[in-house]
Amino acid sequence: MSTSIKKIGVLTSGGDSPGMNAAIRSVVRACAYYKIGCVGIYRGYQGMIEGDFKEMGPRSVNNIVNKGGTILKSARSKEFMTAEGRKKAYDHLIAAEVDALVVIGGDGSFTGAEIFNNEFNFPIMGIPGTIDNDIYGTSHTLGYDTALNTVVEVIDKIRDTASSHNRLFFVEVMGRDAGHIALNAGIGAGAEEILIPEEDMGLERLLDSLRRSRESGKSSSIVVVAEGDHIGKNVFQLKEYMEENMPEYDVRVSVLGHMQRGGAPSCYDRVLASRLGVKAVESLIEGKTNFMVGILNDKVELTPLELAIKGHYEIDRDLLRVSEIMST
Repeated sequence: MSTSIKKIGVLTSGGDSPGMNAAIRSVVRACAYYKIGCVGIYRGYQGMIEGDFKEMGPRSVNNIVNKGGTILKSARSKEFMTAEGRKKAYDHLIAAEVDALVVIGGDGSFTGAEIFNNEFNFPIMGIPGTIDNDIYGTSHTLGYDTALNTVVEVIDKIRDTASSHNRLFFVEVMGRDAGHIALNAGIGAGAEEILIPEEDMGLERLLDSLRRSRESGKSSSIVVVAEGDHIGKNVFQLKEYMEENMPEYDVRVSVLGHMQRGGAPSCYDRVLASRLGVKAVESLIEGKTNFMVGILNDKVELTPLELAIKGHYEIDRDLLRVSEIMST
């Protein structure tokens, strides 16, 4: 392997997701294994602008593989969107003798990383960290599997009370632009209907579906709604519509919100983070730059950052078909 890289910086940016700490741990320990330095950058790009750095070694990441959130903290930086802000960040990296950067985050974080690389030719490797699983070039992003398990566990509990009281529950999950969480968790939890941004079901069709469920003998129903679904203005409007048109149901809404981001990462996310962190460090040592490391067909692969940002991750059409069959 090349020895031109002497020190790597690592940061987390954007929304936190379970598995970020495991990825930080992997980057730090891979650096130690290859005998190169590692610097933790606090508060994402804003910390890079302010020079909020800390040298990290194998013992500084003890006992974090099982923790949610990120020990390096995360923040969104308007200043990094300016050329002046990025120049400050670059100057701090050079002053700290940092030769390359690992960015753990989503497409917004990768966009900033690509611009930074283009301006300063600074070696960068991305690790996808977002529960939405909406980044091209990887079948799973860090935190997605954990979020799914969290959502399914909560819906299982909601179903207990729904069936006890003949209730119709609308359960809103995260997914402003993508319905991966809603679709997979809905199937896993046995939801009667799943509403996602990629498919405009329409109010009348939803109403017809729920009426058929009622006529088939179901005394309660659960509808999983991705927050980006466009059937109504919001999930509470859906509730009002159903109360008017299906008065036989006691209609309730549960917005799961940020609980989906928290909690200890699943085993899958811990292993994935470990694999991606090692690959990110090894790729930088080999002289590669401006890539994202991801998992495809259970193999760690590199995708150009530009493609990871602009590529479109299609919803699984076969899962949509399975969902329709299972709601019978």
